[in-house]
Amino acid sequence: MTLTITSKMVDTTVDIARRAGAEIMKIYATDFDVESKDDKSPVTAADRAAETLITDALLSEVTGAFPIVGEEAASAGYIPDIAGTPFWLVDPLDGTKEFIKRNDEFTVNIALIEKGPEKRRPILGVVYAPARGLMYWGSPLGAFLQRDDENPAPIEVNHPAGPLVVAASRSHRSAQLDQYISQLDVKKEITAGSSLKFCLVAEGRADIYPRLGRTMEWDTAAGHGVVRFAGGHVRKMDGEEMSYGKPGFENPHFVVSGNKICTNFS
Repeated sequence: MTLTITSKMVDTTVDIARRAGAEIMKIYATDFDVESKDDKSPVTAADRAAETLITDALLSEVTGAFPIVGEEAASAGYIPDIAGTPFWLVDPLDGTKEFIKRNDEFTVNIALIEKGPEKRRPILGVVYAPARGLMYWGSPLGAFLQRDDENPAPIEVNHPAGPLVVAASRSHRSAQLDQYISQLDVKKEITAGSSLKFCLVAEGRADIYPRLGRTMEWDTAAGHGVVRFAGGHVRKMDGEEMSYGKPGFENPHFVVSGNKICTNFS
């Protein structure tokens, strides 16, 4: 059964992301502390404050009391039962390393995953880059980009027939990724942090984003939702579309693109 996504639900989720971004920016302007989680990844007060705001707001303001899987709650050992129900995936501050480096390439990620026995995909994805004033969202109602207070504009992926513009991670580069990119017909490479790489593909500024490294579902679901409704795909290396609600919430390697010729993994 597919969820019915209303314009009110989309608008409310976008507003929640915007408010979480405002909380993050308050802490970004301070001399904040950096801690390490059990998996050695960094965490700040901004991660925690944003997740609390998002969790409380989703439960109180959005129709449907769906379970919420948030990065910080999951790291603390709290994971709700998501079997047989739609659920939210939240990364309150994607790109904490970029936040710490103060390069503005961090995002708020909120995604709603549709109910399904197997292939569960984002039915709504919101990605907000507060330091850059960029708000992206995708749903069955369309995919859009809003810059600061400008009117939202529809976005669409490219379907290139020639050389590609490649988006690559700024902080998670590997020899395996370099080898993959070397096999492509590349005219330009763009590096970026966080889920902004998904959004570069969704708005047509990049043609392909390969990720050959460890990611978690809350890292990718919101960007996947934007790309999906901008006409693109997030495919595993076997060519199958990425799904969510996997055991442990860990993703395999994947490639984001708008063009099927970009996903020939043989």
